[in-house]
Amino acid sequence: MLAKENLSLAALVGAGLIAAQSLLGAVGGGKLLKPPGAVSDDDFIARCISCGKCVLACPFGAILTATVADGRAAGTPYIDARRKACRLCVDFPCVAACPTGALRDINKQSDVKMGTAVINEELCVVFNNGNRCEVCYRVCPFIDEAIVTEFHDRPGDNIHMIFAPVVNEDKCVGCGLCVERCVVSKPDLAIKIVPR
Repeated sequence: MLAKENLSLAALVGAGLIAAQSLLGAVGGGKLLKPPGAVSDDDFIARCISCGKCVLACPFGAILTATVADGRAAGTPYIDARRKACRLCVDFPCVAACPTGALRDINKQSDVKMGTAVINEELCVVFNNGNRCEVCYRVCPFIDEAIVTEFHDRPGDNIHMIFAPVVNEDKCVGCGLCVERCVVSKPDLAIKIVPR
């Protein structure tokens, strides 16, 4: 009789965890930045078996594992670009390690479509107070393609220019190096990656 009660209790706890996971996925967590080669949320979730092989294969330790708080993505790999961005390895060991094709179709760095960088002009030191900062521009692996610099007059200043970073959405692969290196240390960064 005790074994049946334990099974019923285990089933109840399991159902509660599944319900909590669904609820958290619906209301919190947001979209996670998936490693290179993830095609779409539904395809990735369906194919990923949470084996952790891509996590182990990443030579930079950039790939993490999602928790229950991340809803239906729990157990799947993701990248926290502020902590450690994807370095766009030439041989893509994370893609090669994936046994199910959840990460696939990457032959070169420009094939990656993780997301797109978005600049918050209210927080960026260039737009906000006219300081010269080229960190996101300089660190970008696709310099003068994914992030370019446009020159603008600084209001009320006839001598200095604003060196404004501008993201080219067609060229940005969403690696997150710009996010990792951003000099703004507030909770809301001056640049973020919007996952595709």
